[in-house]
Amino acid sequence: MNPFVKTFLASAALVHRQLVVFTANDGEVAPAASATGKIAGVVDQPGGAASGGRVDVVLFGPAEVVAGGTIAAGDFITADADGNAVVAAPAAAVNNVVAGRTLAKAVDGDIVKAFINPGSVQGAA
Repeated sequence: MNPFVKTFLASAALVHRQLVVFTANDGEVAPAASATGKIAGVVDQPGGAASGGRVDVVLFGPAEVVAGGTIAAGDFITADADGNAVVAAPAAAVNNVVAGRTLAKAVDGDIVKAFINPGSVQGAA
C-alpha cells in the first residue's frame, strides 16, 4: 500500500519523520507539540523543510516516525513536545489525538514504522 501524501507549506522548520499539526491557515502545517493538537500526519521529506517552504506530509498509510519513548507494536501514538511519537495514554475521560498505530516496537530515538490514520482515543474510567 502506498501512503497518501499531500504537499503543504511549513509554518516553522520541520524535520523528516516528525509529526505535524494543521494550523489556522489553509494548506499549512506546524510541528506537533502535544497530544491535543490536530495531527495532520508525518513529514516525509529527507532534509526536512525550512519555515515557509513546501513539505510533503503522509496523511494516511505507512510511514516512519521518530520514537520519543518506549513503544510496543500496535500502540496508538500521539506527539510529544518535539513532534516525536509517544504512546497515547490519556487519563480517565480525557481525549488524546492520535496519529495512528505503530507496526513495531521502539525506544526513544528509534525510527519506527507506523500506519498513519489520525483519530482520537479516550482514557478508560
